[in-house]
Amino acid sequence: MAGWLIPALKAVLPHVGDILAAAKPVFTKRRPEAPVAESQQIAELQAAASQNAEHIRELAAQLQSTVAALEKAAEIGESRLRRAVLFCAVAVALSMFALGVAVFGLLR
Repeated sequence: MAGWLIPALKAVLPHVGDILAAAKPVFTKRRPEAPVAESQQIAELQAAASQNAEHIRELAAQLQSTVAALEKAAEIGESRLRRAVLFCAVAVALSMFALGVAVFGLLR
């Protein structure tokens, strides 16, 4: 599994219940009720919009921390890769030197 997927899922999963709870009324049939006053509908919509804005802010903050963690992990991986390439270059140089010494010893 991709390394970035686990932190992303950890950031999103705590909010799945809230999202489902907010979306459930949209997908269920309403019982016939008495007409709701227009001002009450506006108040409910404003409350839902402010709640959505709060959730979006929370998700944005979690996404920002996830991206920061991914960038940090990429930097660490890049430094480890550089170190491995350096060790490989040193190993090749030592091998060439040893090969040269062996050839010199055979020819002498």
